[in-house]
Amino acid sequence: MTGATTRTTRAERYDVAVTGLGLLTPAGIGVAANEARVWSGESTATRDEALAGLPVDFSCRVPDFDPVALLGRRAALRMDRVSQLGVAAARQAVADAGLDPAAWDGARVGVVIGTSFGGSASFEREYDSFVQGGASVVSPQLMVKAPVNMTAGYIAMDCQALGPNQVVSSACASGTTAIGYGRMLLESGACDIVLAGGAEAALTPTGMASLYRMGALSRRGHAPAEASRPFDADRDGFVAGEGAGVLVLERLADARARRARVHARISGFGASADGHHPSAPHPGGEGAERAVRAALADACLPAREVAHINAHGTSTPLNDVTESRMIGRVFGERPPAVTSAKGVIGHLIGAAGAVEAAYTVLAVARGSVPPTANLGGVDPEIEADVVAKEARPMAIGAAVSNSFGFGGQNAVVVVTAA
Repeated sequence: MTGATTRTTRAERYDVAVTGLGLLTPAGIGVAANEARVWSGESTATRDEALAGLPVDFSCRVPDFDPVALLGRRAALRMDRVSQLGVAAARQAVADAGLDPAAWDGARVGVVIGTSFGGSASFEREYDSFVQGGASVVSPQLMVKAPVNMTAGYIAMDCQALGPNQVVSSACASGTTAIGYGRMLLESGACDIVLAGGAEAALTPTGMASLYRMGALSRRGHAPAEASRPFDADRDGFVAGEGAGVLVLERLADARARRARVHARISGFGASADGHHPSAPHPGGEGAERAVRAALADACLPAREVAHINAHGTSTPLNDVTESRMIGRVFGERPPAVTSAKGVIGHLIGAAGAVEAAYTVLAVARGSVPPTANLGGVDPEIEADVVAKEARPMAIGAAVSNSFGFGGQNAVVVVTAA
């Protein structure tokens, strides 16, 4: 939904059930590991051997990820890491939903995955081979590893999800956009089940060098674990990360009919464009505000009923101030409890929105907002109720998850209690 919805009453809104979650992030493999690390507020940033020698040589990687053990040797070898992560997350989500791909009608199961860079690590590796040894040493597998569509394709093959199969790429808003589009597939009747989420594994030397040169990354190399500090007065950029998050979406009536556990509902989606700058947010946050207001309108939800915001919160000087001011305009004198998971897991780029939406689902389900890591003192220019130091128990009937990307692409979902 890119503009105001025509729905006018709460009863008319279209909710979909989140019945499964799959997470592979720097906070760990699986939902339980992610809950433990994110709700503890402990950063995952550390030195990265693959980035040794670069001005910024630290990142947030998925720990102890063994694709051969999780996926099998043959499947793992034909995939880029981004697809390995995406397929593993999809398997987790399907299992969490209590679904069996051998028993479902695959033609009614869709896949929508967000990514920004796709298999860039494979492309960079094979380009190096080409430069050093010529065409004869380039792997023929490159064209089934590097393209951005392949993660969704491999999920379909692995899970026999044979319905609409799409990749969306809206930079750091990709994962959130995928969830919104997945909800639309259910609403349209095109699918009965949608695996929606995001995956990214772009921690390559060239990519990180470019982010360093443009000034997006934190330079806090002397203390990587303290580098990602959203909303903090001493923030200086984000820490790049990798990971995948997949949500199983179903119509609420279908989930109830099979007596599935419903973690929470996706009740609204909004998207917009800044039309302003390739990498900087609109200084007034107007595009982001349009996306938030569109998501609230789609959910038929007044701003005053939102208890929690999972902010985009990148730890960059411009984004955090702009986002906090936008939150103030939309939500007024009773600001929701704000957090940013990027203090713990870094910025997962195209996967960020999906993973953070999953954390928002967990926050609503467990009645607790995780803290923003490394927040020593809130920037005086930021007027927001940012949760810090420790998790905040609270009833959360409705929450918002924000994602804003390079190119000025914005996406927002509204999550409500089951």
